[in-house]
Amino acid sequence: MRKNKFLSGKKISAGKLIKGLKVSELVENYFQAYNSARLNEACRLLVGKMLNRKNDATIGITLAGAITPAGMSGQIVSMMEKGFIDFIIATGANLYHDTHFALNFPLHKGTYQVDDTTLYNHGVVRIYDVFLTTDTLLNTDKFTLKILLDKKAPRGIVSSSEFHNYIGKCLLRDAPNPEVSILAQAAKYNIPVYTSSPGDSTYGMDLAAFSKDLKRKGSIDLHINPNLDVLETTAIVMGAKQNGAILLGGGSPKNFYMQTQPFLWECLGIEKGGHDYFIQITMDSPQWGGLSGATPQEAVSWGKINPDELKNTVVVYSDITLAVPILFSYALEKAAARKPKNLYLKREKLMNDLTKEAQKKPITWTADDLYKKHKH
Repeated sequence: MRKNKFLSGKKISAGKLIKGLKVSELVENYFQAYNSARLNEACRLLVGKMLNRKNDATIGITLAGAITPAGMSGQIVSMMEKGFIDFIIATGANLYHDTHFALNFPLHKGTYQVDDTTLYNHGVVRIYDVFLTTDTLLNTDKFTLKILLDKKAPRGIVSSSEFHNYIGKCLLRDAPNPEVSILAQAAKYNIPVYTSSPGDSTYGMDLAAFSKDLKRKGSIDLHINPNLDVLETTAIVMGAKQNGAILLGGGSPKNFYMQTQPFLWECLGIEKGGHDYFIQITMDSPQWGGLSGATPQEAVSWGKINPDELKNTVVVYSDITLAVPILFSYALEKAAARKPKNLYLKREKLMNDLTKEAQKKPITWTADDLYKKHKH
């Protein structure tokens, strides 16, 4: 019988489930087709290449929406403790709700089948099927107010990484449960945490409420400058031997990370070549224009993904709360711990390196030059 090149792949097995399966056995032996196969590929890519210490990849993770209210902070912390995450870009909501767990302010399993007017009248706030009280919000804001009014709090214009590092250090010092907090453990392990939309969360609202723009008594001079975040994240990417992205959802955090490569070539004239590794878990479909930052194939056209490394990209179309525990558990089971990169402590050096490269291209370097360089 003539050998068929299309049938060279591993045979699909119909094995029975057995008691006591490890996550790795489930992934490797039972996730064989459709999106289970994509999750299998993501697990192998993460462990085999992204977390391979020989490759020395810098891993950034993005957190869209509000997944921390679902209790996912601890799962991300588990990865941070092993040196598997080097920097974080999140929505402000994820970071604010993460703080509730550190402070031991309760969130409860609820239901989406409820009358929200009744919840409102009982002082209960709903995040789909998660319930929390307005007391939880107000007490978290009370903690925020206390630490931001402290004389040791940062003042003036700061990056969001500096703002979050300060909150994390305060949680390490004062919170009853800092071990489950992304912000607290990021401060402990010197992992910079950014938000692509500083004003779009309660932390952003708190900063606005305390700001001198309202001319209230006791207001503080503290502002997050998004320009610094663009520069710092780009400096991290430029300084990395290899770049790997773990994208949970899409949204602004995903694009904020992926735009570091176009910022280098399009705005600064510095060629990095695109990210080397890409894993996204999402429920979005590209044809509706909602797969924020698009597929890795489309990202190649923007210079966001290295075209030579397109084989090292996987999109898993799945609920984050289902796929992430499997992906992370696989990594924790199979990958060796990595030495922390301590990128928060290296921001100044990385920024100096970026500045030196950018200064080689004067401001008069124009779009005309870009066009000539990149036209086909």
